[in-house]
Amino acid sequence: MRIIIVGAGKVGVALTQQLSAEHQVTVIDEHAQLIDNIINVYDVMGVCGNGASYGVQKEAETDKADLLIATTSSDEINILACLVAKKLGVEHTIARIRNPDYEVQLRFMREELGLTMSINPEKAAAREIARVLRFPTAMKLESFSKGRLELVEYRLPANSTLHGMRLSDLYKTVRVRVLICAVARGKETIIPSGDFQLQAGDKIYLTSAPQQLEMFFRQLGVFRNRASSVMIVGASKICYYLASQLIEMGMSVKIIDQSEARCVQMSERLPKALVIVGDGTDSELLIEEGIEQTDAFVAITGIDEANILMSMSAARLSGDCCKVVAKINRRSLMDLVSTEHMIDSVVSAASVTTELIVQYVRAMESASGAKIKTLHRLVDGAVEALEFGVTEDVPFIGVPLKDLKLKSGILLAGIVRRNGRIVIPSGNDVLELGDDVIVVTTDTTLQDIHDIMQ
Repeated sequence: MRIIIVGAGKVGVALTQQLSAEHQVTVIDEHAQLIDNIINVYDVMGVCGNGASYGVQKEAETDKADLLIATTSSDEINILACLVAKKLGVEHTIARIRNPDYEVQLRFMREELGLTMSINPEKAAAREIARVLRFPTAMKLESFSKGRLELVEYRLPANSTLHGMRLSDLYKTVRVRVLICAVARGKETIIPSGDFQLQAGDKIYLTSAPQQLEMFFRQLGVFRNRASSVMIVGASKICYYLASQLIEMGMSVKIIDQSEARCVQMSERLPKALVIVGDGTDSELLIEEGIEQTDAFVAITGIDEANILMSMSAARLSGDCCKVVAKINRRSLMDLVSTEHMIDSVVSAASVTTELIVQYVRAMESASGAKIKTLHRLVDGAVEALEFGVTEDVPFIGVPLKDLKLKSGILLAGIVRRNGRIVIPSGNDVLELGDDVIVVTTDTTLQDIHDIMQ
């Protein structure tokens, strides 16, 4: 597939890295140095110029492209670049749009300007944080089949009762139906079998119904109830979207920011939130504002280092009883925090945006890709969890799973029946017409449920 990426910033580079291996990619940016950097690292074409210019897009051969993705820092340029591409005959266009004022116009933009997808990075990041605060035990939470089945990312602590346990013995110990479908151990990614032994420090990915996941973590003695009080540092766009969602979910929200002007603006837009002018790095202020009684702390200022330090301080002041989330954009810092287990959960607006766009690209790669109902990427993109519908043309309906010859690196992680019943697959279970089935795989080119067979 031929893809044009307008903008060689963080998102543009991340997209180039993930898409250039399988697609023909051309990158457009006004800065020659950025173009030189990207073509020296990746096997892509580069064009220097304004991505919203008809002449520049013609030079990049946009008229021969299947998809144009506009990710510059300017919403207006992104919209115009998509409009020009549409006039040149590009069927699919994606724009990164960050201004909340454009929210009400998105339907018009899609219909009249030809946008097939628009992404608000701050809103997407806020949604991810809100999901984690709904289930604070998890580092990350993804949903399938309209929330009937969930996938949770969790790191086994040093004193975990699961250390040394074989997966085949898991149900006998906890008496709850969950499936560990992937494990990240150091730099290794494993789709485990029954004889796999868990170790402290493993990052595990579990699937089951929400109630079963809650029971599982209660059995381990590590379950945290849904956050009811949240302290947010940084009155940013993400803060507005996040606080709006949390207030709608019935949570009490306290916002701290050093800028009086931002605080005034936030209090006007969110009258149900308590907004405080102050320094979130000040331990005395956090104690004064009740960090010890707060269920969750979210650091989302524009400075990664400050977010890390505030999050670590909040965890210490609360006695590690507070769910801590930090926004970190720099990849090196994200890797450091994750490796050293410094913070409960980390979110990056750029990473969330990249993931959403890659999901869209995967779904449109072929005609059969339309059968992918949901797609989530795990372990930094090394593993994919895909939801497929079981249709009449699936030849192995009714065949016990133990008799299926699946490709290596593929695991059936969950089945949702038409009546909503959740099945954690065992060898004797079968697929039925109308099921939703979740497939976890290290094959990031999987297009169709038929492709899981050898």
